[in-house]
Amino acid sequence: MNLIQRQSRDLIGRRTFLAMAGASWAATLAPSAAFVLSRTEAVYASAFMAPDGSYGVATLTGEGDILERVPLPARAHGMTYSPVSNRAVAFARRPGTYALIFAPDNSQGPIVITSVEGRHFYGHGCFSADGRLLYATENDFSGNRGMIGIYDGTNDFARIGEFPSFGIGPHDMTLSADGRMLVVANGGIETHPDFGRTKLNLDHMEPSLALVDTQTGALIERHAMPDHLRQLSTRHVDIDADGRIWFACQYEGARNDLPPLAGSFARGEDLRFLELPEETTVALANYVGAIAVNRRDGLVGLTSPKGGTAVTVDAKTGKVVRQDSLADAAGIAPAPHGFVASSYSGQFGEAHSKVAWDQHIVRVGKL
Repeated sequence: MNLIQRQSRDLIGRRTFLAMAGASWAATLAPSAAFVLSRTEAVYASAFMAPDGSYGVATLTGEGDILERVPLPARAHGMTYSPVSNRAVAFARRPGTYALIFAPDNSQGPIVITSVEGRHFYGHGCFSADGRLLYATENDFSGNRGMIGIYDGTNDFARIGEFPSFGIGPHDMTLSADGRMLVVANGGIETHPDFGRTKLNLDHMEPSLALVDTQTGALIERHAMPDHLRQLSTRHVDIDADGRIWFACQYEGARNDLPPLAGSFARGEDLRFLELPEETTVALANYVGAIAVNRRDGLVGLTSPKGGTAVTVDAKTGKVVRQDSLADAAGIAPAPHGFVASSYSGQFGEAHSKVAWDQHIVRVGKL
């Protein structure tokens, strides 16, 4: 199927989806959900797959009680949220071409945007500090370069521009506290939608972390992986209370290698890799699927679906303070104390639901 045929198919699917979504969001929260909401300390959103194979995004409490679900046209991946505009976004899984913008409290109807011709989404993005702009990591697949798409939240998220990610395969992205800088994890892996999710350049990957000026799109700093770690794909990022950038990686080299899988840096510094105990590195199985920072507690959380592990690290000392077995570990997000983690098998914190949670969680209220 060529790109034009695929986009036509996706457009038809989205028309059907919008009708479904409109009906879903027309209703307010059920009394039971409103009661649960009043008793929780935190509210989250995460994408999921239902038992019948359909996809959606749910808002839920920190205790794992699902408050509401909205259907999605295809599998989603990363999430982002703006407390200023009260909008959340679920991005399609690479090489998907849609993103759903919604208000967790039902105050505004959902909006679906589609990537422009020659681009697809990479599954992540973030809002500007004032909530007026949405930035999305995208692939210019004909030019084999990463791009940041810019969408206007004051005009139904129309695409108004783009600038380079200064790397190949941009995945996760976050915003500095002052709103002036985007932190982009360029995974370094070449892909093309004609080949689905196939990784096309594992023998000459170019992973990097780029700091990009939000006003001009200019490169501020770029940190490439050291030569001996060129198969260490930089995938996910978060920022702690001191402005330090934490990154998590997925290794594409030999299975019996034990490379560092996470690290941190500040602007003007070299990368500093986290020195985890060997047993923890082994447990992570060369794959960190998600990272989160609890800024209040000074903690960094990592999850590995391949290793079935969730790890909590002290941000100041780099010491492991907790390591839990969690089969099919997926998302992780800051909780009132420590972290809440989810799994592909339906676990969210201490609760279990009959859904397969996807890879990421975003907090959308309280805490």
